[in-house]
Amino acid sequence: MTKLGIIGAMEIEVSYLKSLMSANGKNLKITEAGGLSFFEGELEGLPCVVVKSGVGKVNAALCAQTLIYKFNVTNIINTGIAGAMASGLGVLDLVVSTDAVYHDMDATGFGYKPTEIPQMKISCFKADEKMINAVLSAFGKIEETKGHKIIKGRIASGDQFISDKKIKEHIKQICNPACVEMEGAAIAHACTLNNIPFIILRCMSDMADDGHESVYSFNEESAAKMSANLVLSTIKEFA
Repeated sequence: MTKLGIIGAMEIEVSYLKSLMSANGKNLKITEAGGLSFFEGELEGLPCVVVKSGVGKVNAALCAQTLIYKFNVTNIINTGIAGAMASGLGVLDLVVSTDAVYHDMDATGFGYKPTEIPQMKISCFKADEKMINAVLSAFGKIEETKGHKIIKGRIASGDQFISDKKIKEHIKQICNPACVEMEGAAIAHACTLNNIPFIILRCMSDMADDGHESVYSFNEESAAKMSANLVLSTIKEFA
């Protein structure tokens, strides 16, 4: 039976999902573990565990590992917001991951390519095709996404808040992602090592360039809510 783990880095990315789970109330259980609060219950009739991981790669990886080991989830969705990188991708458009890499992994001094993780067989973590298809099927079934688009693409993660055009162009050159954020690749990494199917779902809050901080703040809530609504619609494809 499917048991879904849902991770958002910030409270704004999971608050809507947690409120629905709390309103449902059916078998709701809150567990404190590793400094995090795990909300365990049902969404759209499917057993789910919703959690705020905290920002950054280490927080995200620890959260994913806890979901896998302590809560025995069978699949993981990482939901939230990101900065757009792909051509034609605008604010409040969405990306579902094909794969994920670390844009700030740099061992080039030892002969590795940018984003390659030393002494690992893989550095590009591939998302689950069935879960990708579930998202794409769900996208056209909800009102919130009308007027917006979704693309499949690479997610690039790093412990940087990208707001500089030069850094943006550098990231494009080394890994050509659809969007940038700070957690997805770490979650993908943990899922891959544990053979857990995953997807990363991101709604664009900004264009990851100069002067985007005010744009980000303006769109943060709308982008987070849209991503969460698409998660709910995707769950219906599972149930």
